[in-house]
Amino acid sequence: MNAPPKPTPSPSAGERLAKVIARAGVCSRRDAEELIAAGRVRLNGQPVSTPATLVGPSDQVMVDNKPLPEKPATRLWRYHKPAGLVTTNHDPQGRPTLFERLPADMPRVIKVGRLDLDSEGLLLLTNDGALARDLELPAQGWLRRYRVRVFGTPDPVRLASLENGITIEGVTYGPIKAVLERQQASNAWLSVSLREGRNREIRRVMEHLGLPVSRLIRVAYGPFQLGQLAPGAVEEVPGKILREQLGKLAPPAPPRPHDRDDKSQTGKQRRGSRRSGTH
Repeated sequence: MNAPPKPTPSPSAGERLAKVIARAGVCSRRDAEELIAAGRVRLNGQPVSTPATLVGPSDQVMVDNKPLPEKPATRLWRYHKPAGLVTTNHDPQGRPTLFERLPADMPRVIKVGRLDLDSEGLLLLTNDGALARDLELPAQGWLRRYRVRVFGTPDPVRLASLENGITIEGVTYGPIKAVLERQQASNAWLSVSLREGRNREIRRVMEHLGLPVSRLIRVAYGPFQLGQLAPGAVEEVPGKILREQLGKLAPPAPPRPHDRDDKSQTGKQRRGSRRSGTH
């Protein structure tokens, strides 16, 4: 049996297939890779087996025999996740998910990073799967800041040593800055900052120090702040601020209709000037 011909990307190809699917808002880049591996994606009519396949603007991509939707403008929201919600789309255990609690008029969004069931605070949401992936990458070095309540009396020396990183049961965690804010009887509030953010990292590190966590609130993710956003509330980041804060990751500013009109009018004026002989 002959193998099916490989899809031929256009000569101007330059973006990975999984990223193209994610940017169209179909799913996250990780989910797009799974769709490709499952044989549910076709490029120019042919099945694709690798998410690294390059795609150009003239190529046709189909997922489950449907063309990709036109990519909407990239948007980003701040969401104050309450404790008790999972951040997956569906939970096998039937626990409530944050996606079930979002406003009905919200478009399909993807979370940036994670907060576990018992954690709360700032979670970024976007309609651009590729942007979500970019913002999660440790290489971006974005600082995540938390307020953490622990049971016990922290040792300032041991807290300071976390800035050198720590290895627990064979797992090495990067630098963590932990500062005691205040001691309240048998509890203490800490200000904790880190750049990597492994799953349940703060809880595991504090447990290792004999300081079990009873509350964990993320107050900032990179330049975006929780601020006074109420639990369960969601607020879109204005496009101008989004572009200012994201730097090279920022989506381009959309063209303004009157700019095109002005250019068109200017062209007409120039043509009229040439016809009338004016300078």
